[in-house]
Amino acid sequence: MEPMSNASPATASPADPPPLALGERITLDIHDLAFGGEGVGRHGELVVFVPYTCPGDRIEAKVTQVQKRFARAVLVRIVRAAPERVEPRCTYYGECGGCQYQHLSYEAQVRWKHKQVADLFERVGGFDPALVRPVIPCPAPYHYRNRILVRSQWNRPAQKLDLGYMRDDCGLVCDVERCEIAEPALNTALAEWRRNPPPKGGLKTTLRIPAEGWEVPEHSFFQNNFHALPAILDAARAFLADSGSRHLVDAYCGVGFFGIELSGGVASFVGIELDAPAIRAARRNAQSRGIQNGEFVSGDTDMLLPGVLHRLDAHQTTVLVDPPRVGCRPPTIELLRRVGPAQVLYVSCHPATLARDLKALCADGRFRLMAVQPVDMFPQTQHVECVADVRMAN
Repeated sequence: MEPMSNASPATASPADPPPLALGERITLDIHDLAFGGEGVGRHGELVVFVPYTCPGDRIEAKVTQVQKRFARAVLVRIVRAAPERVEPRCTYYGECGGCQYQHLSYEAQVRWKHKQVADLFERVGGFDPALVRPVIPCPAPYHYRNRILVRSQWNRPAQKLDLGYMRDDCGLVCDVERCEIAEPALNTALAEWRRNPPPKGGLKTTLRIPAEGWEVPEHSFFQNNFHALPAILDAARAFLADSGSRHLVDAYCGVGFFGIELSGGVASFVGIELDAPAIRAARRNAQSRGIQNGEFVSGDTDMLLPGVLHRLDAHQTTVLVDPPRVGCRPPTIELLRRVGPAQVLYVSCHPATLARDLKALCADGRFRLMAVQPVDMFPQTQHVECVADVRMAN
């Protein structure tokens, strides 16, 4: 897909540089940071995207792709480093592809992520960028991930088994002995896994630190950053309290995390989940905490939500959704528009699909976006978690 850019097609003039050619080396001044992590420069009127660069850099780059409106290049050398540039901690940075921002100071990462989210909400959703609050930083910018997916792959030229992460630029595994964004206990587990490797290539293994006090089945979802999770909860709790809703529906609730944690702010709550092991775990998680003002219902959310909202009184109910990165399905958005809860709390790890979905939800003034609170759940990477507060329009 063509990157989002405000550049217009180049118009030839005597002052324009000649067209770019594949393999050509060019000097660029990086002036912006695109959503996804690539630095942005210009060659004449052509926008050029270069990974692992940051605004303020002057670089030499090699052109790898040329399109009508944009080009891509790889970093060859830094001619002049930006003040915000720092030395990456990871040996594999730029190779494994898991991180995109280790070359940026953490303060700069948080600031640029705010700009990216605000720009996306304005460009994709048509919302006032002032609705996007500053990003809440993570207390642990490194060693925060509590879950990693590692793979094995036979390296035929080297005649050895590579053990580590799948690279994002090809189908090869980057052999990794240590991950700087993983929890220390996971690096211990990674070392043990490498000492006792899988018998062959093509296998993947999930290494995970259990969430203390929570029952989470093997294939069920739980947030990957324990350190920043309180900030997500605080934002959701504050939005919920401000709405005055008496009831909460935790749609696609998984093991019941949000419903249980937010139960103290409502008279009652209902968690809905299709995955049977997760819903059984949710019930035990509530029971172990003595939570008695809620229930967990097994089934398809889109089928059950209208009846649940009718029973609870939609005008006094908040619906919380936390979908995968691809966002909500269009029928889900239409369902929310039709049943009309007082508030929708939308938790998302992908600001672009969040802005898209909220544009559809708020179409024709049906709902109104009140605020977006980004939280840096994924330091050193392009990703950022957001909690959006949407209310029924009066």
